[in-house]
Amino acid sequence: MIRYRCDGCGLDLERDGSNHFIVKIEAFAAAGKLEFTREDLNRDHKAEMRRVLADLENHSPDEIENQVYRALRYDLCPACHRRFLETPLAGIRSDNKDVS
Repeated sequence: MIRYRCDGCGLDLERDGSNHFIVKIEAFAAAGKLEFTREDLNRDHKAEMRRVLADLENHSPDEIENQVYRALRYDLCPACHRRFLETPLAGIRSDNKDVS
């Protein structure tokens, strides 16, 4: 039997979803500008790919994925859902910083 628990506080959640919220978060690298110069076209792309592949061998798959894309899913009870909506960046930003 599948049991659902709140990822915030551990409260047992109903299987029918009556006291259950799902929060999905996607974090991905911002795309840079896509302009190519003559120098870009003339580079040794095979050598560059070998360097990239060699560098990737020194990192775990999770480290690599975290630099490009990560999807997260949380099951929350109503109270934790409310807290999340009030301060979705609570774990990132301290309360005394001005965000402009």
